[in-house]
Amino acid sequence: MAKTLVIAEKPSVGRDLARVLPGPFEKHEGYLEAPEYIVTWAVGHLVQLADPDEYDARFKKWRMADLPIVPDRFKLVIRDERSRRQMTAIKRLLGRAEVELVVNACDAGREGELIFAYVYEKAGSKKAVKRLWLNSMTRSAVRAAFERLRPGPEMASLEAAARSRSEADWIVGMNATRAATIRLRSAFDGAVSLGRVQTPTLAIMAQREQEIRAFTPEPYWVVDAVFEASAERVYEGRYHAGANPRIGAAEQAAAIVAACRGETGEITKLEKSQRRERPPLLYDLTSLQSDASSRYGFTLRRTLAAAQRLYEEHAALTYPRTNSRFLPSDMTGVIKPIARLVGGQREYAQSAQYVLGLDVLPLGRVVNDARVTDHHAIIPTLAERHPIEKFSDDDRKIYDLVVRRFLAAFHPDAVFENTRVETTVLEHVFRTRGKLMLVPGWRGVYGEQLDSERADDDEGREQQLPVLDKGESASVSEIASQEKETKPPRRYTDGSLVRTMETAGKLVDDEELREAMKDSGIGTPATRAAIIERLIQVGYVERDGRALTVTEKGLNVIRLLGEHALTSPGLTGDWEHRLANIETGADSRKAFMGDIVKFTSSTVSELDQRLKGVRIPRATLGPCPICGREIVENRRGYSCWSRDDPGCGFVVWKGKASKQLPVSVARELIKAGRTEKPVSGFKGRSGRSFRARLALQQDEEGRWRVEFDEPWAKAGARPPEASEVQAAEPAGPRPAAAA
Repeated sequence: MAKTLVIAEKPSVGRDLARVLPGPFEKHEGYLEAPEYIVTWAVGHLVQLADPDEYDARFKKWRMADLPIVPDRFKLVIRDERSRRQMTAIKRLLGRAEVELVVNACDAGREGELIFAYVYEKAGSKKAVKRLWLNSMTRSAVRAAFERLRPGPEMASLEAAARSRSEADWIVGMNATRAATIRLRSAFDGAVSLGRVQTPTLAIMAQREQEIRAFTPEPYWVVDAVFEASAERVYEGRYHAGANPRIGAAEQAAAIVAACRGETGEITKLEKSQRRERPPLLYDLTSLQSDASSRYGFTLRRTLAAAQRLYEEHAALTYPRTNSRFLPSDMTGVIKPIARLVGGQREYAQSAQYVLGLDVLPLGRVVNDARVTDHHAIIPTLAERHPIEKFSDDDRKIYDLVVRRFLAAFHPDAVFENTRVETTVLEHVFRTRGKLMLVPGWRGVYGEQLDSERADDDEGREQQLPVLDKGESASVSEIASQEKETKPPRRYTDGSLVRTMETAGKLVDDEELREAMKDSGIGTPATRAAIIERLIQVGYVERDGRALTVTEKGLNVIRLLGEHALTSPGLTGDWEHRLANIETGADSRKAFMGDIVKFTSSTVSELDQRLKGVRIPRATLGPCPICGREIVENRRGYSCWSRDDPGCGFVVWKGKASKQLPVSVARELIKAGRTEKPVSGFKGRSGRSFRARLALQQDEEGRWRVEFDEPWAKAGARPPEASEVQAAEPAGPRPAAAA
């Protein structure tokens, strides 16, 4: 009897597909089999592009004369031993005589297409292929997708784009990394990793880090007063000189306070206006990751993992790796049934009831066929039920974000009344901002009756005001000045960086404008999390709480590359745009790969010339606490000795728990014997990050070592697996000269 072989991307998806297909299925090693169907899986990437030495043994040595390396035909290799076992099972199944049709059931996108294409090619199969295209893992969606399998040739352009992306990354990354490492091997300890996507991302972060380091804080003062009108109507105001609330000198601020204390002012201006706030667009992966980062501190990878579980395991959300924030017109019929389903949960009942009560759904910001390609926005699925009791805490939070965003999209605008008040005391003007929510609209879905979360800024905080009239008197019941300091730009978080990558390095807050710039972004929604994790893995970036900090190594790499095109967000954005055009047939794989080879050749040549003989500037850290000689940075540490001067042997090694200690930390250790604040970026034995104070301590043989200055470290315990270690009381010996 003829059988159909279904190849899914992961075992969990394979099991879900088997529950829908005709059975019964018997479990075997690496696959499930029924009379009509065999279901197996790839377990992610089983096969990858071979390293250069697989083409020629001479490439085992890294030499500039061998670059650029551009294979005539790319070889595929099995990833590891676990992959080999599953690949053997798939190849055996593809070779069975009764298998007449193969169904590609990998994730419906470029990466899923690549996983299947590589497995199919490596297995050497020639059997007919059809494509299962799923946006939802509900039983009804799976059944419908199997009823309309897409012909294999229809996916040729998507496969071409997938192979082009993979091969382009190999050619550019492999050659640029080798060229830079060859020229900088004496300056850096380890390889210098470069790539067409990771390098412009690093460049964006390095520019921000340089702005922060170059920033010089300046003091300024503000003056705040509490006013009281008749009948105990109280409000606050902040002094403004014209439009400027900042006062340059403490004496000037003190003079304003002294002049206004105990005086009575007059409300000289009172203006009211209404502002409407439109509902947000539905989520794509980038906007979901950004919101989860700002609300919960989630990394991009953590958000994607939860969204993927909600799609694959729980069938509660639609396909998450999407770049669209709209639905196609043929889905309008499922909107109310989905609202009815989620409305069965108490926290969404009222908002869902509003949507169900609409005679005509407001679809203008939800449905747009032109903005939906392979996948639509992330929304709740239309399933029999959503198994909320099985959700992890992360799953629950991501599910909640998506459900509320879905319901909010069909609610009316939120309407606010903004009030601007000016109170003049003598000749001094104090400004007040008031905000009142007139119509909660879509914000009611989030339980927000008043948007009062806005932090105090230079303009003064927004407040709910009593009824006030222009021309009435208000006495100054309290007044004081406050010293502040100008602040540097904030470091990127996962959420802010992914939004910046989406718009090719430009800071864009407006949703509509961000949508228009998507095609020129760095990377794709499915790859941006991996890009950031890669930058951390190679030592260019570290996590400090929610912030992403560029290391000295990362800064030096970007500084040495200068204005090379590899650092340009515009270049990789253009390439992502071309890959999208290959998917639609508007561009060709041959033309794209030809341009990639040309770019790689020029990059190798430029790096060869630019980096030849380059030396990384070494920091000096002051006198040695033992012998007084100058402490100088070298490749592996900070020491008072060099080739020309043996010094006393004192050294602070850079490497500590998978982290390279930066100059600032080493300088503090040498001067004070310990760090005042916890240092981030260390990794425990399980690979999880933590932070801790450090202390410089002497062992029994008189050698100085950097130790964790924490209770668990003093007790000889292993570093904890928590994401953050509580700092201990300072303790332990210090170098004699620093004590």
